[in-house]
Amino acid sequence: MALVRFVNCVFAWIEEKTADWFLSSLARLYFAGILLVYYFKSALTKFGDGLFSFSAGAYVQIFPKAMESVGYNEAELGFFYDLVVFLGTYAEIILPLLIIVGLLTKLAAVGMIGFVIVQSIVDITGHGLSGKSVGGWFDGPPDAIIFDQRALWVFLLIVIFLKGAGPISIDRMLVKWNILPKHFS
Repeated sequence: MALVRFVNCVFAWIEEKTADWFLSSLARLYFAGILLVYYFKSALTKFGDGLFSFSAGAYVQIFPKAMESVGYNEAELGFFYDLVVFLGTYAEIILPLLIIVGLLTKLAAVGMIGFVIVQSIVDITGHGLSGKSVGGWFDGPPDAIIFDQRALWVFLLIVIFLKGAGPISIDRMLVKWNILPKHFS
């Protein structure tokens, strides 16, 4: 029983000392190390000649079947498609940046969760990802892009959403200065 009490005391001490900062900071660090460059590189492939000009590849990535149906001429798609490409491309840049600097982190995490879900749906329905690439939980191999890899990404983003940005963040400063409500940090 002495050993059990000792272990309980050690774990209680560790939980007390790390409760406010460890998971939130570690989740943001992992996000930066695993997903930041991935999303930046993906966004950069979508730009054309300027900040508001998008390549045909952007439309192909986001709307593969629609682009095929118009002979890969994005000018034929219309305003809705332009708007989605614009918002999607900038979301790939802005949402990860918000998470990294810790500004409106919980909202950015929810936005990224939605982004990953939409990205996965497009990969399956638009790009024809199937079988081993999609995978499934409890199927043995842990290397499927959708149900294994992206499920872990979403879990990481859920941790960020639930725990917030942590102490080294703009959110924490803004809460301390009473600019944001406490639940933002």
